[in-house]
Amino acid sequence: MIAQTLSGTFLQPTLAMAPDVPAGIGTGPKWVLLIPFLAALAACLNGVYAAMGNKTRLPAWTTVALLAVSFFATLAMAMGFDGNAYTVKAFDWIQVHGESASFIANFSFYVDTLTIYWMLFVTGLATLIALYASEYMNHDLGVSYCRFFAAFGLFVFSMACLVMGDNLVMLYLGWEGVGLCSYLLIGYFYKKPEAVAAAKKAFIVNRVGDLGLALGLYLAYVHFGTVEYSVLFSDEKLLAYVEAAKVGAFDQIPAMAQWIALLLMVGAFGKSAQFPLYVWLPDAMEGPTPVSALIHAATMVTAGVYLIARFYPVFLISEHALPIVAWIGTITAFLAATIGMAQFDIKRIMAYSTVSQLGYMFAGLGVLTPTGGAYHVLTHAFFKALLFLCCGAVMHGFAGQLDLRKLSGIRRVPGWGIVSLGMLVGCLNLAGVPFTAGYFSKDTILAEAFVTPGASMIGWILLLTAGMTAYYTFRVFFRVFVGPTHYEAGDDHHDHDDDHAHGEEHHHDAGEHGDHHADGFHPHAPGWAINTVLAVLTVASLAATGLYFVGGSKDLGYKTKHYADTMVSASTASYHSPYSAHAFHDDHHGDDDHSGDHADDAHKALAGVGPRGAIDEPLMLFGKDPHKVMYYVSGIVGAIGIALAWVFHYAGRKTAGECRMDGVARLFGPIPRWAENKWYVDELYDAIIRIPLRVASHLMHWFDKLVVDGLVNLAGMMPRVFGWFVRPSQSGVLQGYAAGMVGGVAILLVVIVLAVRLGGGS
Repeated sequence: MIAQTLSGTFLQPTLAMAPDVPAGIGTGPKWVLLIPFLAALAACLNGVYAAMGNKTRLPAWTTVALLAVSFFATLAMAMGFDGNAYTVKAFDWIQVHGESASFIANFSFYVDTLTIYWMLFVTGLATLIALYASEYMNHDLGVSYCRFFAAFGLFVFSMACLVMGDNLVMLYLGWEGVGLCSYLLIGYFYKKPEAVAAAKKAFIVNRVGDLGLALGLYLAYVHFGTVEYSVLFSDEKLLAYVEAAKVGAFDQIPAMAQWIALLLMVGAFGKSAQFPLYVWLPDAMEGPTPVSALIHAATMVTAGVYLIARFYPVFLISEHALPIVAWIGTITAFLAATIGMAQFDIKRIMAYSTVSQLGYMFAGLGVLTPTGGAYHVLTHAFFKALLFLCCGAVMHGFAGQLDLRKLSGIRRVPGWGIVSLGMLVGCLNLAGVPFTAGYFSKDTILAEAFVTPGASMIGWILLLTAGMTAYYTFRVFFRVFVGPTHYEAGDDHHDHDDDHAHGEEHHHDAGEHGDHHADGFHPHAPGWAINTVLAVLTVASLAATGLYFVGGSKDLGYKTKHYADTMVSASTASYHSPYSAHAFHDDHHGDDDHSGDHADDAHKALAGVGPRGAIDEPLMLFGKDPHKVMYYVSGIVGAIGIALAWVFHYAGRKTAGECRMDGVARLFGPIPRWAENKWYVDELYDAIIRIPLRVASHLMHWFDKLVVDGLVNLAGMMPRVFGWFVRPSQSGVLQGYAAGMVGGVAILLVVIVLAVRLGGGS
C-alpha cells in the first residue's frame, strides 16, 4: 500500500519535474486546518475540565481522540497530495503595507512533502504517547492531570505551527510555543526543586538560540523582502545564489545573504541541544517520561533539524554555515556518547543518546545530505520514543527506580515481556544492527561524510561514536533486562507494612515465581494502555526498515533511493550532492547499464564540482564506494560495541551492582568519574558565565544603589537641607521678623557702603 501510494500519489506529478526545483504554489483545502486546531481544541477543553474540577480520565481520552483525528487528517493530507505544494490560510494576521515594501505574515500553513513527512510522525507519535500518558499520569487525577494534557495539546498545536507555518513568523510563533510548553511540562512537578531548576535551565538556554533565530528572520526580510516561503524559495536572487553555491562561487554571494544561515543555525543549535547549548536536555528528564518521549526525543528537539532542512537553499548559499553545522553535530555526537557511557540512570543515558543522535542528524545536513538527516529523524523518532517509554514503564513499575545497578533480569518478572521486547528492538535500532531502520539511516550519514571533500575526519569520528553508541545501549539492556533477577524499590516507594522499612532492598531470584507481596516491595506491571503503545511502537520500529526499500521508480523520470529521499526530493530541502551522485545509481544520466570506462567517466563527471570544491575522482573508503562498503563497516563497528557490552556487563555477572567493567574502569583513573560528572561542563559554565554574571549583577546593583540612586537622592536632599537651615527664621513671632528685617537692612547698608568705598578707591 505504501509503495502504491508513493508511486500513484506523491511521485507522478512531482518527479516529472527536474530535481531541486520546488513545485508551484496553489491553495489547499480548508479541512487541513483541522490538523493544528484540533490540538488547540484539546488544550482549551482541558482548561475547561480543570475549571470544572474534573477528577476522571476525561482529559486524557479527549486529548487522545482529538490527536487521533488530527493524525488521520494528516494521513488524508498525505494521500490526497498531488505533488504540488500549496498554502491554506486560516486568517489574515500581520500585514503592513508601505509605499515601497510590504510585510505579510498571515496565519497560514504551507504543505509540501517535507511538511507531510514531519507531521505524520509528530501527530502519530503524539497520539500514542497521549494514550501512554493516560495510564502513566493516573496517579495525579484532578487539576494537575488536566494541566498536563492541556500543555500536551498546546505543544502539539505549537509544533504544527512550527512545521506547517508558511512563513518565518509562523515558524517563530511555533518555535516559542514549543519552548513555553517544554518549560511547563519539564516543570510539571513544580514542588520538586530539581524540576523547577531544569525547567528554568531549558527556558533560558533556549532563549540564547532563539535570539539567533529572531535575528535571522529580520535579516531574511531585509535582504529578500519577504518572510513567506512561497515567495522566498522562488526568489530569483536566492535561485541565482544557489546556482553559484553549487559550484563553490561564494564570492558572488553577498555577505548579508550568507549571514542569514549563520543566525538561523544558532537557533537550531539551541532547540536541538547541540554543543555548546546541549546542557538543558539531559536535565529535562526531570519531567514526566511521556514528556521526555514526545518533546525531548521525537519532536521538539528535531525542530532545529527541520529548520535547516526547510531552509536548505539558504544554508547552501553560506560558505561556512554547513561546515560549521557538520562539525558541531560531530562534536556533539561524540561528546554526548562519552557521557552516556558513564551514566547509571537509564533515562539520563537515553537523554545523552538523544543529544548524540541529534548530532548525527546535524552532521548529515552539514555533509550535504538533507536526505540522510531527515531519514534519521524519522527512524530515531520511533525507536527513541520506544526506548524512553520502556524506561518510563520501568520507572513507573519500580517506584521511580532508574539506577541500572539496582535492576537486573526484569524480563523474567511476570508482566514485563512486552517492555523487554520493546527495549530490545529499540536497542537494536539505536545500536545500528544490520537490517534495522537505525542501521540504514545512520549509514546514509556515515557514507556521505566519506564522499564529501574535507569531511573524512567527521566520518571517522562518527564511526567511533557509532561503536560507543552500540556499547552504552546494550550496557543498559544487559544490565537491566537480562542477567540475575534483582530489583530494588525507587524513591517513590512508600511501604505501608510496618514490618518493612521504606526503600528496603528486595530480591527475586531467577526461577522463583512465588508470592513476593508478603516479603515487601513487588513491582506492578504496565497496564493495557502502556503495553498497547509499546507494542505498536515496537512493530513500527521494525516496519520502518521497509521504508529503505520504498522509493520512486526511475520510469517516472527520476529515481529516489528510499522513502525519505522521495519526500525530501520533492520539497524545498531537495539537494543531491554531486560528490555522492553515484549513491543514486547514476540515474541522473539515464540507465544503470554503465560498464567499463563508460561507468568510470560517469563517476568522474558526477564527482565534479560542488560547494566544497572540485574533485577528480569520487572519494573512496578502503578503495570502495563508501555508500556500499559502509554496510559492512558500520555493521562490524556496531557488533564490536555490542560484544564489548556483553563481555563487560553480562558475561559472568552474578549481581545487579557489580560487573567486569568495574575493574576495567579503575584502570582509567579519574576519567570515568569525569565522564559520569558530564566532564564538568555545567560547572565550567557556572565558572565562566553564571558566576561572573552574578557577580557583575551584584556590582551593578550596588553601583545603581550607591552612585545612581545616591546622586538622585542627593538632588532631592539639597532642598531639604536648605529648608533645615532657614527653618529657624520662620518662628511665627512678629518682633522676631522685625528684628530680622532691621538686621537685613543693616547688613545691606554695610555692603553698599563698602562697595562705594572700594569703588571710589579704585
